[in-house]
Amino acid sequence: MGATKSHIFTTTQNELAQVAKVLAHPARIAILQHISKQEGCICTDLVEEIGLAQPTISQHLNEIKKIGLLKGTFEGKNLCYCIDQDRWLELKQLMNTFFSNITLNCC
Repeated sequence: MGATKSHIFTTTQNELAQVAKVLAHPARIAILQHISKQEGCICTDLVEEIGLAQPTISQHLNEIKKIGLLKGTFEGKNLCYCIDQDRWLELKQLMNTFFSNITLNCC
């Protein structure tokens, strides 16, 4: 595969692409939906809820964390996750701006 040449695109375009890539996996969508309904979420709860192995859940959580959507705290041996509300609002605004600025005037 060739290089992505991400340096030729704007910071906003690169950020949108990174967010879209992370959100493009249905397991990550399911994880975010589940966490959003909880006060916090322990990884083993996600394994039971989503139905994937714990290492797979951890990989998905790491990808979501890369775009800053998750905050986590240790409680004993468990890691408790919640959605970073400030980052969520930033990304929501980013996506809203993107979709609002697309003009649908072609065939």
